[in-house]
Amino acid sequence: MPKLKTRKCAAKRLKMTGTGKFRHNKAGARHLMSTKNAKRRRRLRQDGAVSPAEKSRIKVALPYGL
Repeated sequence: MPKLKTRKCAAKRLKMTGTGKFRHNKAGARHLMSTKNAKRRRRLRQDGAVSPAEKSRIKVALPYGL
């Protein structure tokens, strides 16, 4: 059976934690930051967790993990 290709778009956007969960960068933190309050900007700096429902799609996109 041939090797499976990794979806590069997923590999560049996701990070895997030590326990096997996936993290992603939050949307909306690129520009127009002056109109967002400090609490919102702090939350945008943190990584977001990928829901368990999406895990099957990620496994297809990243067959060999990260």
